[in-house]
Amino acid sequence: MNDASIGWIAAIIIGGLAGWIASGLMKTDTGLFLNIVLGIIGAAIASFLFGVFGIAFGGWIGYLIAGVLGACILIGGVRAVQR
Repeated sequence: MNDASIGWIAAIIIGGLAGWIASGLMKTDTGLFLNIVLGIIGAAIASFLFGVFGIAFGGWIGYLIAGVLGACILIGGVRAVQR
């Protein structure tokens, strides 16, 4: 997540988009702020998990994919804990 081409504002926009896509895929009803949080934290989690396996994401498309996958993992984890 230390790519110089992705700034803070871009991370917020991409995080919001990733969270929105993930909430649509997982059929949740979250607000804009939670979508941004899910996308940003999801991208960090996915980048870490895939980094363990030697897979790296780069650029805004990579961060979007990582954000969606990570946000889906977060949503699934929250659902598992709530049951």
